[in-house]
Amino acid sequence: MWTEEIFGVKKPVIAMCHLQPLPGDPYYDKAGGMKKVVEMAKRDMLALQNGGVDAIMFSNEFSLPYLTKVRTETVAAMARVIGELMTEIKIPYGVNVLWDPEKSIDLASAVGASFVREIFTGVYASDFGLWDTDCGNVIRHRRAVDAENVKLLFNIVPEAAKYIQRDDVVSIAKSTVFNCKPDALCVSGLTAGVSSDAATLRLVKEAVPETVVFANTGVRPENVEEQLSVADGAVTGTTFKRDGKFENEVDEARVKYFMDKVKAFRKG
Repeated sequence: MWTEEIFGVKKPVIAMCHLQPLPGDPYYDKAGGMKKVVEMAKRDMLALQNGGVDAIMFSNEFSLPYLTKVRTETVAAMARVIGELMTEIKIPYGVNVLWDPEKSIDLASAVGASFVREIFTGVYASDFGLWDTDCGNVIRHRRAVDAENVKLLFNIVPEAAKYIQRDDVVSIAKSTVFNCKPDALCVSGLTAGVSSDAATLRLVKEAVPETVVFANTGVRPENVEEQLSVADGAVTGTTFKRDGKFENEVDEARVKYFMDKVKAFRKG
C-alpha cells in the first residue's frame, strides 16, 4: 500500500493539528493575532510529534461555522502557520482546508504536503446548507497546479451532513472508487471526536478491499484495536487533547499512551 511508502509503517495514525480561529473567522483572537495562532499550533504540533504519531494533518478546525467555498485569507494564514513550523516538522504532513477541496490542494502544493483530506464527491444536506461538489474539476485542478503527487483522502461519510442521492455506504464506496479513483476513503462519525462505526468501516473495507480505508473520527485508546483491526489507518485529533475535549490543547502524555497501544497492536 502507498501508506507504507509515505508513513513507513502499517496502520498509520495521522494526528490532527487543529489551528485556532484565523483572520476573517468569527472567533479570531484579534488581540493575540497570528502570533498566538502560530505559537499554539507549534505547541500542539510538537506534542503530537514528540508523542510518536506517524503523521500530522493541519486543519482550520476552529474556523466555525465552516465554509464550502473558503476565502483566500484563510489559506494564506494556514500557509503562514505551516511555513513557520516547517523546519521543525520531522514526520509526513498533510492539510485540510475545511471544507474546500481546491483550496486544500492549493495549500498542499504551496507547503509541500503529502496528502489532503476533503469532501470530493456527492451532494449533501448539511449544517452548512446544501453542500455540492465537483470532483471532475477538482482533479483537473490538482493537475493544473502540479500537485499530482498529493494523495487524496476522500471523506465519504462527511460530518454533520447526509448524502442526498442514497444512504447505502457500500454503493457509495464502490461508485466513488470506480468513478473517482481516490487514494483512500475516510469513514467518519457525526462530528469531530465521535467514533466511526466499526460495522460501517467493515462494510466499506469489504466493498473496496484494494482501496485504503481510514477510520476518520473518534479513535480512542479503548477502541483503537477494534478500529485498526478493520481500517488501514486512523485520522484522529480529539483523543490527544487534555481531558479528551475538542477545544483543549494537545496533551503529550495522552499521545504517548495512545501510540503505545497502537505500536503494541502492530506487533501483535
